[in-house]
Amino acid sequence: MSASDAPAHGPRASYVSGTSDLPLIGMTIGDCLDAAASECPEREALVSCHQNLRYTYAELRAEADRIARGLMALGVERGDRVGIWSLNCAEWAITQLAAAKLGAILVNLNPSYRAHELKHALTQSGLSTLVLQGAYRVSGTIKSHYVDILCEIAPELRDPPSAGDRLQACAALPRLKHVICLDETFATPGMWCWPELHTLAASTPVERLAERQAALQFDDPINIQYTSGTTGAPKGVTLTHHNILNNGYFVGGGMNLQPGERVVIPVPLYHCFGMVMGNLACLSHRATAIYPNDGFDPEATLRAVEAERAQALYGVPTMFIAELEHSRFAEFDLSSLRTGIMAGSNCPIEVMKRVIERMHMKDVTICYGMTETSPVSLQTRTDAPLAKRVSTVGTIHPHLEVKIVDPASGRIVPRGVSGELCTRGYSVMLGYWNDDDATHQAIDPQRWMHSGDLAMMDDDGFVAITGRIKDMIIRGGENLYPSEIEEFLYTHPAISDAQVFGVPDPKYGEAVAVWIRLVEGVELDEEAIRDYCRNRIDHHKIPRYVRFVDEFPMTVSGKIQKFRMRQSTSQELGLE
Repeated sequence: MSASDAPAHGPRASYVSGTSDLPLIGMTIGDCLDAAASECPEREALVSCHQNLRYTYAELRAEADRIARGLMALGVERGDRVGIWSLNCAEWAITQLAAAKLGAILVNLNPSYRAHELKHALTQSGLSTLVLQGAYRVSGTIKSHYVDILCEIAPELRDPPSAGDRLQACAALPRLKHVICLDETFATPGMWCWPELHTLAASTPVERLAERQAALQFDDPINIQYTSGTTGAPKGVTLTHHNILNNGYFVGGGMNLQPGERVVIPVPLYHCFGMVMGNLACLSHRATAIYPNDGFDPEATLRAVEAERAQALYGVPTMFIAELEHSRFAEFDLSSLRTGIMAGSNCPIEVMKRVIERMHMKDVTICYGMTETSPVSLQTRTDAPLAKRVSTVGTIHPHLEVKIVDPASGRIVPRGVSGELCTRGYSVMLGYWNDDDATHQAIDPQRWMHSGDLAMMDDDGFVAITGRIKDMIIRGGENLYPSEIEEFLYTHPAISDAQVFGVPDPKYGEAVAVWIRLVEGVELDEEAIRDYCRNRIDHHKIPRYVRFVDEFPMTVSGKIQKFRMRQSTSQELGLE
């Protein structure tokens, strides 16, 4: 695979298009699974370490077909919405593939949802069938009881109309017809249990599923993923087979992922990082997907890399930091690693260097994108100079276009000038589910998806993310980029992680604030941080407010939530 820059339109304009000798894949996800099972039936496709489960490609296809036929027996039709509400497990991937086989639209539900958020997603998507985990346990203690949360909304699940009946009607969720619990011990009388889908499958002939699958088109919607919704209600990003299968394929190509190589995936499957960059990258390259645990655990991840002799490891920066700083890190043999992906938020240069040097990931790549673009638009190349690989998010992906525009005028900016990053091409979503207004606000008439991210393109087409438009700090009329200040703070040997943001200031409009996580066993005070900054960075960029913390607020997918830091600091200091 090769991806190169097209000639810039205009003098040094911040525009690139990705070229490739490889065509886009013109098939559905179900057909891709069938092809893989035919080509390499005995190769391992999926390993779930915490469940002690292993599937070859032939076995994974057979199980996906069986669950698809079971869902058809329940009456699931093409275009129906089937939700999955669970942490990482083999059943998650099987549900993903089964839904694709029968043409149902998989709705990814965030495992951190509580009743209000869950009800919104189920209602807004018009979900008919829900597969859910019974509960989430840590060391035997239940942390999230998913069945109880669902029953807050749908009490009918506990008390169906008569003995032996399943849920047929729910007052609060009138379109919900079937609930399937993965854990028999937590299932209520109104729910089906996962093993029952195997029994139900017997009533659906194999030929019926084959007919259904043959009628599908790769441009059909196949997935709805809800955005985090930091302002307003979450929106359902609607993606097709073509969107996500091709994006997974080219992400794998960006790592030079080879057939039979093994990828450890500790990131959540409900997010594009897990289900597209993980599951579908492996499927399209005939590689092996490995889940070290149901949720992220640094020791379990390191153990999986060693035990499975993995060539690739995924994670957001906070995950890699947790692995590198784990007390048993030196005990694990990570020499099989060569590549992987660091994505999800800005990747600190110092962390990237430690991953390359201490985890043997010489070909590690950084990816950039958003759920609305399936998700990846830019990726660092394994053969790029180290300076480019640690300071940018790489170059344009094949078959896509990127431009950087002035947020106010919409005009393309010259290279070296910061502006809003926009993407166009096969990866752009169909739109937000049942929300035309929001779709038209995000995708302009020329089909450019506006990211809301600030970025800068250099003369070689490498792109650096400088922050969010909403995160940019405007101090006395001067634009300050948090990522630039964070990169400087990472050079302090006592700082493990730093997150910079703006808070209100009566004189300058905004002031610089930072939350800092120190290396274990080290102590610093606020003045020591400011002393380190003086005469090293512009005095406007020196943080006025410094807080030392043990952790940052973040989503379950590992994205830092700066708006919560801003709210907390502003309230604490009386700056609202």
